[in-house]
Amino acid sequence: MSYDGWILLTAALVGLSCGLVGTLLILRRMAMMADAISHTVLIGIVAAYLLTRQLSGPHMVIGAMAAGLATALLVEWFHDRGVRQEASIGVVFTTLFAIGVALIATRVGNVHLDVQHALMGEILFIPWERIELPLFGSVPEATFLLAVVSLAVLALIILFYKEWKITTFDPALAASLGFPVALMHYVLMAMTSMTAVAAFDAVGAILTLAMLITPAAAAYLWTERLSVMMALACAFGVLSAFPGYYVAYLLDTSVSGTMAFTTGVIFLVSILFSPRHGIIAKKWKNKQRQAA
Repeated sequence: MSYDGWILLTAALVGLSCGLVGTLLILRRMAMMADAISHTVLIGIVAAYLLTRQLSGPHMVIGAMAAGLATALLVEWFHDRGVRQEASIGVVFTTLFAIGVALIATRVGNVHLDVQHALMGEILFIPWERIELPLFGSVPEATFLLAVVSLAVLALIILFYKEWKITTFDPALAASLGFPVALMHYVLMAMTSMTAVAAFDAVGAILTLAMLITPAAAAYLWTERLSVMMALACAFGVLSAFPGYYVAYLLDTSVSGTMAFTTGVIFLVSILFSPRHGIIAKKWKNKQRQAA
């Protein structure tokens, strides 16, 4: 595969995995939690590096998942003690992210892990860091990790689709029927952390957050079916990678930034033209009612 092909495939896998997880986060009204976890995974990554002195491997995913779960537990702990949830999220994620940034600046600033890399990623360098795989040959390490995470997330959603659906739309009914509502919540937090760390090295925190929230928010405007919304969110995430990359190439600017901007354009088109919630569709319906 060509250099451009690997970059586009990597970005598309970010859009795919984030679209699946982001749909559940949007429907559960947990967009701010996605913001928190996409930042707090940094402290998990730094802690994993400090323990192993290696920048790649399964320990990075484990560290990020631990940080994501710790974020969710701390938010719930503060909320249970009377702090409003949005305030809890703000306090926890800014504190943990600040600790991660401080550790990078003071403890690991001499390696390929810095604040700029954490925020914006280095997707243009992805094709150069490769591993050898049977049958596939030489494959970029970040692309392989994203492919594994995407398949794992997809498998969890398919295997427990009924549980995801009922715990998302009616958690009280799910609890009364014996569904593990709390367990599904923390599994979702683990999936979010796993997805965030897989995307982190490639595209940074900004695009990870954009891919987690904006395509799913756009998909929400087009449909009321969970399966269709997930498919649309994945499609919007994958679609944003292509124009984003080529616009960045033409303008000689940040690839992650232009891809994030493209997700915003998709959302703008959705909020204008979606059949049920679109501004233009609503104006058209109002005109028809007035004419009748």
